[in-house]
Amino acid sequence: MSNIKWLFAFHLDRVLGLNRSLPTVLRTFQSEILPYRYISGTPRPVVWWDPDIQHLANKDNDQNSVPLSWVQYQKLLQAQCGRETDLRSEPCVGIHHSEWGKLALFDFILQVNDRLDRYCCGFTPDSTELCVENLLHAKCGNTKDLLLVHILVRKADPSRLVFIDNAGRPQQTSDNLNFRLVEGIDEFPERAVSVFQSGCLESLLLRSLYTDKEFWDSRGGASGLRQLIHTVEHRGQILLQHIRNKKLQLKRDL
Repeated sequence: MSNIKWLFAFHLDRVLGLNRSLPTVLRTFQSEILPYRYISGTPRPVVWWDPDIQHLANKDNDQNSVPLSWVQYQKLLQAQCGRETDLRSEPCVGIHHSEWGKLALFDFILQVNDRLDRYCCGFTPDSTELCVENLLHAKCGNTKDLLLVHILVRKADPSRLVFIDNAGRPQQTSDNLNFRLVEGIDEFPERAVSVFQSGCLESLLLRSLYTDKEFWDSRGGASGLRQLIHTVEHRGQILLQHIRNKKLQLKRDL
């Protein structure tokens, strides 16, 4: 399932015009220098890794470009960094305000909780979830202890986020969606929202996914992908209703 989640996330990112995920394709390996699990005949995702991605020197927190707690994250959202507050001033961490709306939209549609809500505080997790097994969920009662992970930027462009490890949750039911992922977000990218409004998401995604023939064939083509696409479409409509209910702004990238 992880293969389809990573591949699908990359194509969704491009169709929505976010362009923050690393390029990903599905390929079958045959090289004798690779371990057997890579050459067993099962197609595996190949992710183009950008060496310019910035990591903290702290080995216990090297999956971030900046250390960021949930409390600080909510404060920088209110500060509107790069617009109302200088990117280098507290509580800002150098990332432009509009980036968080892109990330929140992407993570909500895919229900990726491992960036903004690794503790699974915004939904009811199953007992087998890592956040439960690792006792992270038990920390939800103390907001000060909650940290963000996989908040990454490039050294050459530190004001824009990079999305990695986009393992979404296609099985997440509509009555258990994680709205914590959009908490504090006051604007979303206009182009991405317009794709959900247009009703063209399915055709755009099928056209994009078809370009990776190995992935397309491994999933049984359009018929094998439609259920996942319809899940994403439904979540898009739920997000549109959230935007209308909260009277949130849509912003066009300059």
